[in-house]
Amino acid sequence: MSGPKLALIAGGGALPLAVAARCEAEGRALFVVRLAGFADPDLSAIDGVDMGMGQIGGILSAMKKAGCEAVCLAGTVSRPDFRSLKPDFKGATLLPGIVKAASQGDDALLRKILSVFEAEGYAVEGADDILGGDMLTAGALGRVVPDAGQLVDLRKALHVAEKSGELDVGQGAVVCDGLVLAVEAQEGTDAMLARVAGLPVDLRGASGALKGALGKAPKPIQDLRVDMPVIGARTIELAAAAGLAGVAGRTGRLILIDREAIVQAADRLGLYVWGEG
Repeated sequence: MSGPKLALIAGGGALPLAVAARCEAEGRALFVVRLAGFADPDLSAIDGVDMGMGQIGGILSAMKKAGCEAVCLAGTVSRPDFRSLKPDFKGATLLPGIVKAASQGDDALLRKILSVFEAEGYAVEGADDILGGDMLTAGALGRVVPDAGQLVDLRKALHVAEKSGELDVGQGAVVCDGLVLAVEAQEGTDAMLARVAGLPVDLRGASGALKGALGKAPKPIQDLRVDMPVIGARTIELAAAAGLAGVAGRTGRLILIDREAIVQAADRLGLYVWGEG
């Protein structure tokens, strides 16, 4: 079902592409604001504009001109160096408040940014709603089911991720044989998994002897319309390269980008994907 014309504020990664594809499939009018330095080049084929992070006035003006009524923020964006931003007039008037919110953490920053669009009358939509609620379900997603020992690791990984989220640090953690190998911070999940892959093999699993788990959970304080955790087939591939036995998330709290591709990757590589209530 299509809805009001959507402005997609697109950062990096696969999530904005998935949102755009769903809008196209449903015949929903879409306008893409491609954030410079982050948005995937494939989004350039869709009607929209390229804007810097400080061009808030330009973004709002372009959205209004395009006739947008709703907005979705999706994709990865690194926190900017506010001193080097070149804001337009609207951006300059909002910048002090944004900097103040940023000093209180990423979630306060995101809430402040959302409030800017809401103040202009735009309805904020979560990527998960647009994607039709394609979320992680309870139990095993593919054919591989974690054993009792693996359940201990994945549950601890989820617990660590949630505790980290309480401090506004990140959304993911890796645990192997009860040992915390990594906690996700500003680098993101992919970089964290690459970091784990570089650890000595006596600390982690390896091809043919996979062990340990990646746990992903939303921060308890975050606005899920903007920053819901996400996994895709690439997540599974990177987890396997790090020697992990599987990936776990909270049921209904983890967006799946192409469920079928995730299942195929997990089954091919021998990893579990597990939804914990």
